[in-house]
Amino acid sequence: MKKILYPGLVALSALILTQCKTEKKETSNEEQEKPYMSRIFEEGEIEAYEESLWSIVPQESKIQVIAEGHDWTEGPLWLPDQEMLLYTDIPRNAIYSWKKGEEAKLYLKPSGFTGDNFEGAEPGANGLLLNKKGNLVLCQHGDRQIAEMQSSVSQPTANYKTLTKAYKGKRFNSPNDGVYSSNGDLYFTDPPYGLPQRMDDPEKELSHQGVYRLSEDGELTLLTTEFTRPNGITFSPDEKKLYVANSDPEFAVWKVFDVLEDGSITNGKIFYDATELVPSEKGLPDGLKVDKEGNLFATGPGGVFIFSADGKLLGKIKTGQATSNCAFNKDKSILYITADSYILRLNLRS
Repeated sequence: MKKILYPGLVALSALILTQCKTEKKETSNEEQEKPYMSRIFEEGEIEAYEESLWSIVPQESKIQVIAEGHDWTEGPLWLPDQEMLLYTDIPRNAIYSWKKGEEAKLYLKPSGFTGDNFEGAEPGANGLLLNKKGNLVLCQHGDRQIAEMQSSVSQPTANYKTLTKAYKGKRFNSPNDGVYSSNGDLYFTDPPYGLPQRMDDPEKELSHQGVYRLSEDGELTLLTTEFTRPNGITFSPDEKKLYVANSDPEFAVWKVFDVLEDGSITNGKIFYDATELVPSEKGLPDGLKVDKEGNLFATGPGGVFIFSADGKLLGKIKTGQATSNCAFNKDKSILYITADSYILRLNLRS
């Protein structure tokens, strides 16, 4: 894996030369692998468009594979008390877990569809969250609902309580991803990806693909219908901004909204237009996370894009894969990435 600085974007030729001279002094791949039962992801690289990227990602960091061989990974979630990562494999209708020093293993099945004979490609859970009680909340594609697991995260069971499943009597398409505000309200997206025939599915009941807010007391509010394929969603650190990804190849964008005192959103504008990125790489704008400084980590075509809070593209964690989502550990010193069949890990500056 190489760290690349494009000369047309930043004048860092001296830094490149210095790094090339010192690259051989870095810890060997074998030494890097042992603590995590992983391997270095040789296909990956870090592209820096601004020198300030290195204040977020150390130049010596290497992308590691900690699990592989899945069908399609999503929904990474760090459980701080268990020091464990959860992630979904949507086609397998399953959730897996990974701990340092251990191999990934099956955590929960079924995860998103609890019926029989699902005909589509994406029956499983997508986004995973922890609520204020510390319980696992799932965006369930196949069952078309937001649900809470009715057991502790340390003893998982496929026993779910529906939190919300319809808007004005019409079933959701397939809840995809969500984020909790500090007051316990859940903001989530509802594209058609979990429906067997997506937009043309005869079971599709809503005419829109919405972004919603489910208050802690159970009141559901439709925030916007302006997205064609709303997907990843997250807050700025102060929760005054809400970011939403649109996974539509014809309008591939990340948008940002102001969050009002009553929890509604307004003043939506394009944070970054990804349309020109889509033809050259696999994937579309997808999962989103924000670090302590307000930098946005946006998964999308070929990797994870890192933006400053004011929308400047600082760099890219290039995976070469359609990259669906990412998650931080507790102190945000490690980034976990779901990329096609892989689960990847990268050290950040804490």
